[in-house]
Amino acid sequence: MGRGPGARLSAAEETYDSVKKQLSNSLSALWITGGENCFFFFRRKASGTRMFQTINEWFWWDRIWLPVNLTWSDLEDKEGRVYAKASDLYATVPYSIVFLIIRFLFERLIATPIAASFGIRDRVRHRAADSIVLERYYRSFCRNPTQLDIDGLSKKCGWSRRQVERWFRQRRNQDRPGVLKKFREASWRFVFYLLAFVGGLVALYDKPWFYDTRKVWAGFPKQSLLPSQYWYYIIEMSFYGSLLFSVASDVKRKDFKEQIIHHLATLTLLAFSWCANYIRIGTMVMLVHDASDVLLESAKLFNYGKWEKTCNAIFVVFAVVFMVTRLVIFPFWLIHCTWVYPVLDFPPFFGYYFFNVMLMVLQLLHLFWAYLILRMVKKFIFGKLTGDDRSDHEEEEEEMSMEKEEMHLKVRNGSGAGGVQRDH
Repeated sequence: MGRGPGARLSAAEETYDSVKKQLSNSLSALWITGGENCFFFFRRKASGTRMFQTINEWFWWDRIWLPVNLTWSDLEDKEGRVYAKASDLYATVPYSIVFLIIRFLFERLIATPIAASFGIRDRVRHRAADSIVLERYYRSFCRNPTQLDIDGLSKKCGWSRRQVERWFRQRRNQDRPGVLKKFREASWRFVFYLLAFVGGLVALYDKPWFYDTRKVWAGFPKQSLLPSQYWYYIIEMSFYGSLLFSVASDVKRKDFKEQIIHHLATLTLLAFSWCANYIRIGTMVMLVHDASDVLLESAKLFNYGKWEKTCNAIFVVFAVVFMVTRLVIFPFWLIHCTWVYPVLDFPPFFGYYFFNVMLMVLQLLHLFWAYLILRMVKKFIFGKLTGDDRSDHEEEEEEMSMEKEEMHLKVRNGSGAGGVQRDH
C-alpha cells in the first residue's frame, strides 16, 4: 500500500535535512582546507621572503665589500659628500637600449654614406641550390666537410664532388657578413672609443692620482663621487651592455668566446668597483683600454676601404700602443697599484682579492690578443698581412672568381640553377 501525504512529507523533510547537513559539512571542510592552503601559501611566501632577505644581507655583508672596521653606514651621503650607490647602475639598462637605437641610426645614416665614399657596398651573392641532405649536414655537423665526407654526400645527392664543394662555398658565403656590415660596426666602435678616450682624458688629466697611483687610495673608501666619474662609468657600462645585447647579430670573429668573456669580466669589474668605491682605479682601467681600441677600429676601417698603406701605418702604431698599455702600464702600474698599495693601509679582504682576480682575467686576455697581434706583425714583416687575423676570411675574391667560373660553366654546359644540376 502507498504511503499517505504525511509520510511522504516526513521523508522529504528527512532527505532535505540530510542534504543540508552534508552540504554544511562540505562547506566547513572546504573552508578549513582553503584556510590551511592560504596559511601554507603565505607561510611559504614569508619563508621565501626571509630567504631572499638572508641572501641579500649575506651578499651585501660589509666584510665582503669593505675593509675591516668599515660599514656601509660610513658611505652614506653626508657633510656634502656623495658616494656611489648600487642602485645607480639600474640606469645602465635603459641607457644600453638607447645606445642600440643610436647605433642603428648611426650605422644607416652616417656609416653607410661613409662606406659608399670608400666604394664599399653590399654585394649580391648567389644562394646555394636547395638540398635537404647538404643543408642538414651543414647545420648539424660541419661547415667545412672533409674530402671523405664530400664523397659520401655526393653519392647521397647524386651530384659530383665539384658541385658539392661549390655548394658549401656558396652556403658559407651566405652566412658570412659582408664588408659593409663590418665597416658599419667598426665605425660605430671607433666613434665611441674615440669619444670615450677623449672624455676619459678630460675627466682624469687634472687628478693627482692620474700621475701618482699611490694617491688612488688616499682616503679610501671615503672618496666622494665626482660627476665626471659618474657619467664615465654609466656611459662605459651602458656601451658594453649594448654590445652584449647585440652579440647575436654582430660579426662573429675567431675570438668570439674571448670577446664574451672580456665583456662580462669588464661589466663585473666595473660594477664591483662602483659598489666598493674603487672608482678612481676603475676610470684609469677604462682609459687604458680605450687608448688602443681607437687605433684598432680605425685600422679596420681603412682595411675594409682598401687603403692598405694607411691601414698598415695605423696597425703598426696600434701594435706599439697595445703592447705599452696592455702589457706594461696595465700590469706594472694598475695591477701593481691594486695589489700592493691597499694592504699598506688595511688588511686584505674578499673585495681586494676578487677585484685583483678580475684584473688578472683581463690580463690573460691581453696576453692572448698580444699573441694574435704579434702573429699579424710577423705576417706584416714578411708581406703576408691580409687583414684582421681574428676575422673569418671574407672570401670576396674567392666568391668573385667562383662566380666567373660558374658563368663559364653555364655557357659551356647550358645549365640552370647555378650549374648544379648539369655539372658533370
